[in-house]
Amino acid sequence: MTRRLPPLNALRAFEVAARHLSFTRAAEELNVTQAAVSHQIRGLEDWLGFPLFRRLSRALVLTEAGQLLYPDVNQAMDILSAGINRVQRQDSEGVLTITTLDSIASIWLVPRLGRFRDRHPEIDPRLSITDRLVDLARDGIDVGIRYSAQTGGDWPGLTSVLLCTEKIFPICAPDLLVAGPPLKEPADLASFTLLHDDLPLDWRDWLAAVGCNTVNPDRGPSFTHSNLVLMAARAGEGVALGRSVMAADDLAQGTLVRPFDFSLPAPQAYYLVYAEGADDRPKVRAFRDWVVAEFAGLGAAADRT
Repeated sequence: MTRRLPPLNALRAFEVAARHLSFTRAAEELNVTQAAVSHQIRGLEDWLGFPLFRRLSRALVLTEAGQLLYPDVNQAMDILSAGINRVQRQDSEGVLTITTLDSIASIWLVPRLGRFRDRHPEIDPRLSITDRLVDLARDGIDVGIRYSAQTGGDWPGLTSVLLCTEKIFPICAPDLLVAGPPLKEPADLASFTLLHDDLPLDWRDWLAAVGCNTVNPDRGPSFTHSNLVLMAARAGEGVALGRSVMAADDLAQGTLVRPFDFSLPAPQAYYLVYAEGADDRPKVRAFRDWVVAEFAGLGAAADRT
């Protein structure tokens, strides 16, 4: 059914004026001039075809029609206000759905989410873990953390924020260095098991970059997830190629070490993505500011390491 209603601004002016029985006080509440309130009321009366107020010399009185209309308009304004407040609260608190890769979630994000919750207890993060490139709007996702080629950080319809570039370098358990044999130069890797990750750069690239051709770059077990190769490296199973972001906590805690200083810049980087204009939403803006600061601190720590 089509609803035939007068302009909302006119109804709002009527509700406030009827509540105060004063155009002057209504103008103050609405932050407009008294003439503007009078104009809105006159337009509403013309639309209805009958007067709503009797304008006495020193008083404003509702007509019988005004008395009949006021309770319904007042209730309608209360309902509208409650609905708007619910929507605004939903945008500033409640569930925030984040999509990312399993490796990013398990190694980097989950251990840090407590810090986000401490700062924003009104927001409940919900992780959606997938290896596929999701459609944020279709899948009901608020934000995503993606690992992509640095030249490919632009996704149609999305805002992308570069969080961090990455470096790749050998890592191993400290006990592996103590037990020997010596690992002082790249050629010494011939005496160690090489652990392989599913990286855009591999052992062949790193060894070529340091000018080492005496080590077989293909031998050793392979892992499809960074968390698995890190587990193997911690267990002393061999030497892995570590990613500066994924290995940051292990390096800081000393559970993994770098036997060499040389590193290669990775062709991929980390991006935060969300729908264009979504950073106007308090929940999205809060997570954006937090994750940007976390990655900035991570980069500073990696430089110190």
